[in-house]
Amino acid sequence: MSYDVIVIGGGPAGLMASISACENGAKVLLVDKGNKLGRKLAISGGGRCNVTNAYEVDQIIKNIPGNGRFLHSAFSNFNNQDIIHFFENLGIQLKEEDRGRMFPVSDKAMTVVRTLIHAAVKLGVHMKTNSPVKRVIYGDQHTQGIELLSGEKIKGSSVIIASGGKSVPHTGSTGDGYAWAEDAGHTITELYPTEVPITSNEPFIQKKELQGLSLRNIELTLWNPKNKKVITHEGDMIFTHFGISGPVALRCSQFVIKTMKKFEIAQVQMSIDLFPEQSEDQLLKQVKNLGENEPKKQIKNLLKKWLPERLIPILLAKVDLKEDMIFNNVANSKWLELISILKKFSFYVKGTRSIEEAFVTGGGVNLKEVNPKTMESKIMNGLFFCGEILDIHGYTGGYNITAAFVTGHTAGKHAAVIH
Repeated sequence: MSYDVIVIGGGPAGLMASISACENGAKVLLVDKGNKLGRKLAISGGGRCNVTNAYEVDQIIKNIPGNGRFLHSAFSNFNNQDIIHFFENLGIQLKEEDRGRMFPVSDKAMTVVRTLIHAAVKLGVHMKTNSPVKRVIYGDQHTQGIELLSGEKIKGSSVIIASGGKSVPHTGSTGDGYAWAEDAGHTITELYPTEVPITSNEPFIQKKELQGLSLRNIELTLWNPKNKKVITHEGDMIFTHFGISGPVALRCSQFVIKTMKKFEIAQVQMSIDLFPEQSEDQLLKQVKNLGENEPKKQIKNLLKKWLPERLIPILLAKVDLKEDMIFNNVANSKWLELISILKKFSFYVKGTRSIEEAFVTGGGVNLKEVNPKTMESKIMNGLFFCGEILDIHGYTGGYNITAAFVTGHTAGKHAAVIH
């Protein structure tokens, strides 16, 4: 059997590409190696599926630090507002949460997955699951179709590779598409984990003294060896048995890798501002107020009203203060030292967890070799890319899935034209 468009990969990019190609009059086959489509989509957003972000396009691109500017052309044809309308037209009502994140009102990712699959089937997309692709067939500088691992060959005028990156491999993202891109003559930029927990050898981490402790509304900063700020993110984080995780840690993770590589160092400094909204003077007043009514109370008990209890011994040790010291006996200079640490609690990190444990893959098909207006290869006619296989990555918060839907829609639309 022959198709106008063959889409490899049934994630958000592949499903959107299939729908878009069908809407533009193409006969479409969607092939996936797994037994279910949309597996990564089904676990996204903590199982609630953060389908896009409501911010302005320029703000969205800022939140895609991995080559977000490449998406300007695609956004001009299909943007986040179009994604919202797309889902609402399919009967999925969305709601906006903090930081512009858009979720289905049902709070169920499976609602999104089923609706996308249903929309594709209704349009006439042919689907083939449990069908791993062995290779994309090229000839005369044009895509000819695909060959499955079973040996079956399927003809296709254009092929869209939407097979994902190397993150969360149990959902099927095992990096298969990179080899097919290389077979066509493409280069793959170095792959690395992004949106991934950060690791540390600090004694308080190794001893699990803070494991499970969450910090809210803090600022996490990464410093280079020249003591210059690399990046700061504000929000929530959590200490783990191996380091730190949570939204702000994930957002800083790619910069940890890049900074260590750039300076060829084995560890890099990070710091936490526990009270980013307050100055040192304001904090000093608060400390003094704490002890005014109970000057003979031990400082560890006073500070409990103000700081997470498990953090107190570590902070006090840094300024050489004993926990059982009486408030009145603490010199002003020691309070100033403590305040300074509350604004910059420094520690070293040694890297991140693996690419398989990351939410998103950094690196991928070199964007210089892809037409930003169509997502078509500049090297092989009829070959298109969309989603995480491209060297595009954003922060969590609906940005990666937005990039997947936007590139998928663009690839599908233009692949349909070729036949």
